[in-house]
Amino acid sequence: MAVEYRDLPFNEAIAFFRNKVNLPSARWTDVWKQSHDSAFMVAGAAKADLLNDLRAAIDEAISQGTTLEQFRKRFDETVARTGWDYRGARGWRTRVIYETNLRTAYAAGRHAQLTDPDLLRVRPYWRYLHGGSADPRPEHLAWDGMVLPANDPWWDEHYPPNGWGCNCKVVAVGPDDLKRLGKDQPDPSPEITRQPWEDTTGARQEDVPEGVDPGFNYPPGRSVADRTRATVERKRAALPDALGNAMMSEIAARLREDPGKLE
Repeated sequence: MAVEYRDLPFNEAIAFFRNKVNLPSARWTDVWKQSHDSAFMVAGAAKADLLNDLRAAIDEAISQGTTLEQFRKRFDETVARTGWDYRGARGWRTRVIYETNLRTAYAAGRHAQLTDPDLLRVRPYWRYLHGGSADPRPEHLAWDGMVLPANDPWWDEHYPPNGWGCNCKVVAVGPDDLKRLGKDQPDPSPEITRQPWEDTTGARQEDVPEGVDPGFNYPPGRSVADRTRATVERKRAALPDALGNAMMSEIAARLREDPGKLE
């Protein structure tokens, strides 16, 4: 399923992407898991002007809603100007760059919203929803509709996207929502089965959970959020109580998501 603009444009996703720094790379494994929270890379793109052009095109897609076809036009112009000899077919390569960056930005923005303390107080559970792809992974179908506490360790490696092309997502759930779903309590946390994996160069070796592609077993944006919260708490501690509470209330108001209807 293709990424659509209506799924993406909100401030947290835009801020997540714009706070990254460009990082030249030779292989897709050069930047690994949560390091993507801070670095923008495209495998094999090592020149500054090339990275800047690709980044600008992705930024436009996230913030303004340009389509995959529009991105491909910008991609072709960049390749012609820089002489980049990229690997893989154009259609496949452009889709991977476009959709992976948009999906992880969306996921990071959602994670920032879902972990707002005010929201967690009233909706302390997360529900996994399958994205409806035409060729679904059986594990993702098995997780569809599952509700776990937001702090369940299972999310540490299964917060979507869980692989190339994965369009699954997470929504917040409260006690009343559980009842409407016919549940008295959250579901049991699934048992994690791991498979050994090694990249073609031998540089990366890891036991990866079944149903999750290598490199996707982390929650996008969490490492940045953790650092931000630590900084905010330090600043709050240095302020008088009234000013500190006012600052936290303003931050919460900016981050808070209107839960809306249960999806």
